[in-house]
Amino acid sequence: MSPYFINRPDNQMNQNHTNRILMENDAFEYHQNLDYYTPTPLHNLKCLAKKTGVQNLYIKDESMRMGLNAFKALGASYAIHNVLKCKPDIETFCTASDGNHGKAVAWSAKQKKKKAIIYVPYDTSKNRIEAIKTVGGTVIQMDKNYDDTCKFAAQISKVSKWELLQDTAWQGYEEIPAMIMAGYLTSLKELENELHTLPKPKIDIVFIQAGVGSWAASAIWYYMNRYGRNKPQIIIVEPNESDGIFNSFYKNRRSNSSGNGRTIMAGLNCGIPSLSAWEIIKHGVNAVIKIPDDYAENAMRKLYYSEGDDPKIIAGESGVAAFAGFMALIQDIKYKGLRDYFGINEETNILCFNTEGATDIDEFNKIIGINAN
Repeated sequence: MSPYFINRPDNQMNQNHTNRILMENDAFEYHQNLDYYTPTPLHNLKCLAKKTGVQNLYIKDESMRMGLNAFKALGASYAIHNVLKCKPDIETFCTASDGNHGKAVAWSAKQKKKKAIIYVPYDTSKNRIEAIKTVGGTVIQMDKNYDDTCKFAAQISKVSKWELLQDTAWQGYEEIPAMIMAGYLTSLKELENELHTLPKPKIDIVFIQAGVGSWAASAIWYYMNRYGRNKPQIIIVEPNESDGIFNSFYKNRRSNSSGNGRTIMAGLNCGIPSLSAWEIIKHGVNAVIKIPDDYAENAMRKLYYSEGDDPKIIAGESGVAAFAGFMALIQDIKYKGLRDYFGINEETNILCFNTEGATDIDEFNKIIGINAN
């Protein structure tokens, strides 16, 4: 089977509940009014762009987000803010997570003087568990995979009268995931004076990593809403062994991953895509590729050991996935057909998002070879 799937999107947005929430909510304004808000940096890697044969290679570095080393706080903070407007007496938030989302929920709940209980799958690393505890979350590790941990969190939240704050949607649970997606839009809107200009963007192709797909769907929705058919080409990147979106396209229906779930890209190690995310992705993404772990490792080293005037970027295993997908497309013969399809050349402008830094410092140090500092 080919490691990529080419989609021919209709760029049409369903007029559903999720679309309405994304249209009506301005998380950017909310985030700008927070004392701890600062836009994350955009890097132009000119040396690496020249080496890879493109005009510009941009990386938006979400590892700098709110001191939490990942972009997830944008979604959790905005969703909790909106939940508490309607239900101010809530005392406890609950979610399932393999790391960054749980940390973001715990941190955001603490800002509002609320409790957070985070259920994590069996394979969540000790460092990620400790990171959640450090920001005030109570962590309970389950002997379950990601999907089953999500189901358990939903069940116990209902019984315990906790507020479930999950970043994946299913039938009957769509409003909070949509609020989380609305929060993610801040990262895209921060680029409107630099790359996301009107009437056309200054980028040709955007690489976006995906787990359950909420982050990827937020970006796709943003580009469709802002540019319509003039949006940039969008390529989703997944791990080989956690390919729920790729497999959903292959089967032409929302499906679980066909892989074994063993990947260093822990934040992308999810099962079936979010219902709301899938409905957006299938209408707006141009291609999906899946990559082996060694491309993520090589990409982490490439960004850390920068050359020329390019800045050093600390990217974690999941955070680097979009850039790793770009490097795979450029370097590996298996992706040549897709590279030719998009016509990538010396005039192409590329944007990737680094969605996390060294969230598991032991794993990061092992891959990089020295301490991250």
